[in-house]
Amino acid sequence: MSQANAQQYHHRHRHHRKRRRVWPWVVGILTIVVLTLAAVGVMGFQLFKQAKQVQAHENSAIAMLSKFSSGDAETLANAGDILPQIAHETQQAQDIAHGGLWNTAAKMPFIGSDISTVQGMTAAINDIVQDSIPQFVNVLKTLNDAQIANGDNGVNLQPIIDAVEPLKKANASFQQQVRDYDALPTPSISMIRSAYDKGETQLNDLADRVNALSNTFQILPTLLGDGQQRTYAVMAMTPSEMRSSGGLIGSVGELVTSNGTVHIGDFRSNGDYLPYGIGDHSADMKRVFTDEGPLHMSFDIRDLAVFPNTADSAVAIQSVWNRTPWGQGVPLDGVIMVDPVFLQQLIAINGNVTLPDGTVLTGENTAEFLMNTVYQKYPENETDVLFGVVAGQAMKSMFSHMDMGKLYKTGEMLGTMAKGRHFTMYAFDEHIEQGIQAAGFTGQTPSSETNPSVGIYLTEQNPSKMGWYIKREAKIQRVNCDDGDLYHVEFMVHNTMTEEEAKSLPWYITGNNSDNTGKAMEKILFYAPQGGSISNLMQLGGKVDAVKETTIDGVNAYETYAQVNPGQIATFTFDVRVSTKATAPLTIDQTPMGWVDDGITYLDPKCDTK
Repeated sequence: MSQANAQQYHHRHRHHRKRRRVWPWVVGILTIVVLTLAAVGVMGFQLFKQAKQVQAHENSAIAMLSKFSSGDAETLANAGDILPQIAHETQQAQDIAHGGLWNTAAKMPFIGSDISTVQGMTAAINDIVQDSIPQFVNVLKTLNDAQIANGDNGVNLQPIIDAVEPLKKANASFQQQVRDYDALPTPSISMIRSAYDKGETQLNDLADRVNALSNTFQILPTLLGDGQQRTYAVMAMTPSEMRSSGGLIGSVGELVTSNGTVHIGDFRSNGDYLPYGIGDHSADMKRVFTDEGPLHMSFDIRDLAVFPNTADSAVAIQSVWNRTPWGQGVPLDGVIMVDPVFLQQLIAINGNVTLPDGTVLTGENTAEFLMNTVYQKYPENETDVLFGVVAGQAMKSMFSHMDMGKLYKTGEMLGTMAKGRHFTMYAFDEHIEQGIQAAGFTGQTPSSETNPSVGIYLTEQNPSKMGWYIKREAKIQRVNCDDGDLYHVEFMVHNTMTEEEAKSLPWYITGNNSDNTGKAMEKILFYAPQGGSISNLMQLGGKVDAVKETTIDGVNAYETYAQVNPGQIATFTFDVRVSTKATAPLTIDQTPMGWVDDGITYLDPKCDTK
């Protein structure tokens, strides 16, 4: 987890839910306040009248915001004309809510704290409308007026370079305002609390998206060869056979960029790489993944995502690449790791991919096809080739025919995918890598004290394609809010394959050892947050080895092995103490699954976090 992600000051202690529009919840909150004041008769008719005025101003602002809050990039870019009107309404609402009657009500028992929270919410929305949104709109307006495309397969880098700092500033402003919202006292009246929580969820979702876009713009010039030609090895991995950083490497392609022009070379299947030996790796990695078993990794091309750190995978593939006939005279500048979820998101933006046999892959079915369907319908020797075909076509479309709308969607998508480890990258130039890492695009074990995470990395020990059937869920709850907050974590590994599927599916999916058919056999590594600790690690369900503490490449970790039969669930529970420097709640950095949802639920804290 990168240091840059500490910019995401927002809280995440809310239930996992689908994203909704950001603004309508304000109406609900103000309605509740109006009804509450009317019911208890706290401040009389005048206060009730003012509450109705606040509601009217917010309703007017929301009506205007709704015209572009869910619109495309071009709509947002042209929103500047209406912003002053919206700002006038939110300013009026804030002024009224901070008048004498409201200030008096805010000091009263029982409802005073909730009145203060509503005051804070009107202020937060006004700040966002007055400050962050105009900055963001100005960036998009400038980009919309610029020439983004540079030929059919190139990007004009200068508008992107010019937008990096303004977008970074707008993002910082917005993250601060969301943090201010999160810091408001939690309402005690249940109806207000519910509306407040909904607003918190929606603002934080938007903050995630804005942060993802900003992070992507920071690395795009480097990725696209600003000032020099760069060559990247693109490692297409499948979490259907899990490795710590993603999954088995099915094919490797070549991405060459130079001043915005992009060329995608052919993807070669892993079989083409096998004659050229194993990737460089440390003695500890050999001990954990080869010597201890039960699956003894060879560190050939297929295993090079087994390292939790993208940097180690990059060093390993570079050592193999340099021995190949096609790589000997082509020094690598970096490595990009992608999975089927990333390819599916690319296809959703750029259009469907049609395979040679007529199969159409879309923004809905690509991940399942590459992680499961392909192993049921195609011969074993064709699966990696098909993976390469899809990856090649999807990557070729990534920066072709670029315009403002596509740049906006691609930028947000790349940042989101990097956060979930569906897309990661590493540059061998130390200075360039610092920027990539700061933007959160290099996967690594927990490394930030301010933005704490616990690392959980799985590697499949049953040679199979069981990953599509392995669902993981986690629940995080803050249980002690003192210096160095304490969290309780429950982490579940569910083998959703049925006994009937284990008998009927091809052995290539269920495993080539009849004794292990349909079994999930997972080597799991747990890493504590930087400056923190893990304690009371226990397990329940499945066949689980005792957890042992170990040191891997100088970092303390916990290691275990779990065997989860069809239909079974293995559950791990533990406590996590974060650093006293933490400024954001605990999250989980984990091996990616075959879908966007990370499976994490944030339960209401057992202590006051405000």
